Amino acid sequence: MSILLKGKTKDLDGFSVTRILPHAEKHMVGPFVFLDHMGPAHFAAGEGIDVRPHPHIGLATLTYLTEGSILHRDSLGNNMEILPGDVNWMTAGRGIVHSERETHETKASNHALNGLQCWVALPEKFAEIDPAFSHHKKCQLPQFNKEGVFARLIAGDAMGMTSPIRTYSPMFFLDVIFSAGSTFKRPNPDQECALYVIEGEVLVGSERYQQGDFVLLSPDESVSSNAYARTIFLGGEQWSQHPHMYWNFVSFSKERIEQAKQDWQEQRFPDIPGDNQEFTPLP
Repeated sequence: MSILLKGKTKDLDGFSVTRILPHAEKHMVGPFVFLDHMGPAHFAAGEGIDVRPHPHIGLATLTYLTEGSILHRDSLGNNMEILPGDVNWMTAGRGIVHSERETHETKASNHALNGLQCWVALPEKFAEIDPAFSHHKKCQLPQFNKEGVFARLIAGDAMGMTSPIRTYSPMFFLDVIFSAGSTFKRPNPDQECALYVIEGEVLVGSERYQQGDFVLLSPDESVSSNAYARTIFLGGEQWSQHPHMYWNFVSFSKERIEQAKQDWQEQRFPDIPGDNQEFTPLP
């Protein structure tokens, strides 16, 4: 039986962000503790997103766009433009700082942005590993194209495919595009699974779900569509213990989160080369 969860949408000066996870009824799906849908947004020339430098611990961020671009910079010295279909995976571990902006070329004209950002909690034994960064173009990611369904595996393992992204617990993140009249059986029935509708409408049994719906799926369910639809399937092994979360910090230790808060306030996190003139204050 499918269960619908509705996210909460905020308007940030004309740029909408829908917070899907954590949800009051479901804090985690597999290792996913956070899911934001950015957009769809349309910016005039000179406008765009400017997320100032901010820290993370105890998690990996996954940024995946369907439209537009984001310029990622971090304290390891990485400077990478994220394009639609690419996967940007940043492992925070014991601590990293990054910013999310747009290039001058992107801001020079009218442009759009649409995509997802997830936080994947690190298991306790990996929570304090060294920070790392990985970026893969869409052509480097495993794909499935059969009977009207196209699927790209962004991270994890599913459908006999394995993403090149290094993950730290059993999980999957799939971009699945339906043609009219196609059906797709949810992957990894031994793991938790949720469906997010990016565009169009899909059917789970007799229930219809549309753009913006986040649906928890039971192990044996299939999803179909009578027209074009684009979705994300995500999930993984169910966690028996949930980590603590505060702001951008995830940890199994409340004391570790307090330490991270103090470290950020006292500017003990590393700087981002070329982007260290401003920062996001602790709430």
